[in-house]
Amino acid sequence: MSRRRHQPEPGDLIKIKRSVYQHWALYLGDGYVVHLTSADEGIRCLSASSDTTLSKKAKVKKQLLKEVVGNNDWEVNNKYDRSRTPLPVKEIIKRAESYIDREMSYDVLCENCEHFVTMLRYGKSVSDQARIGFGSILSFGAVVCAGIAVACAAFVSPRDKSREKK
Repeated sequence: MSRRRHQPEPGDLIKIKRSVYQHWALYLGDGYVVHLTSADEGIRCLSASSDTTLSKKAKVKKQLLKEVVGNNDWEVNNKYDRSRTPLPVKEIIKRAESYIDREMSYDVLCENCEHFVTMLRYGKSVSDQARIGFGSILSFGAVVCAGIAVACAAFVSPRDKSREKK
């Protein structure tokens, strides 16, 4: 059974804790959420780990929260309210409902499910998950490059000093 911090209100962001990432939805009311999910009807949600590509097609769906959550833990998480002002609830819901059944692009770094629901709630998309994930990729890349440079330097032998004297 899934757990939650408190009962969601219309317009709330819902963070669903998956094994490797978090899936995000927006609560509409009456037990329903809207979320960005795979355009393939057989796949419940998108993640960077579910495919080797970072870009794909997605579809906006209205579903019962309990169906989207499954056995995963979830919570209301309006964390961006500290730095952004939410739109009026009626506007959030109207915007969300206007996207239902639309096909959209999906990119794990700049057009993911968190970007989508924050765009609905605040009028501007944001994703800490993508920013932190992208930062990790860059950090890992820097470490790999530094390691390659050190390895290359180890194979380059210093000039033979005895030859320089001749």
